[in-house]
Amino acid sequence: FYAPRKAGNLGFGWDKTENVLWRLQHGAIDGIAPKLVVMMIGTNNTGDCSAADIALGITAIVLELEKRLPQSKILLLGIFPRGEKPNPQREKIAVINKLLAQLDGERNVTFLDIGPQFLTPEGLITKDIMPDYLHPNEKGYRIWAEAIEPTVKKLMGE
Repeated sequence: FYAPRKAGNLGFGWDKTENVLWRLQHGAIDGIAPKLVVMMIGTNNTGDCSAADIALGITAIVLELEKRLPQSKILLLGIFPRGEKPNPQREKIAVINKLLAQLDGERNVTFLDIGPQFLTPEGLITKDIMPDYLHPNEKGYRIWAEAIEPTVKKLMGE
């Protein structure tokens, strides 16, 4: 999906919103001018931060991207569900995603929540998509890529 587009990946394991913001402010994207930034961050903050604070952290990242990459469009993804079955973290994620959805259409931001694509009709995450009920495997990444592809194509002008 992405090699022909010369995509870069700035994702790091265990990242929290504050880590991303620090890297953006300290040169991680200096000298680049992507057409599109696809962003998904926040799940690692759900254990010890409020929904409002997580949404504020993600909004701060969006604002920093807009400042440093004013020509880039931003595809902001909702935080994916986590845990085998519905749980308090998923409820917090739903609140965060509702707050983030308010950024859709602001300046260069498009918000897209593909979380339901990872769930069975009963609301379960299965091991064949996310073996640890959090991190997608190859099948999960394919679901992710296929779910965002129409929006990516539109935003890229393809």
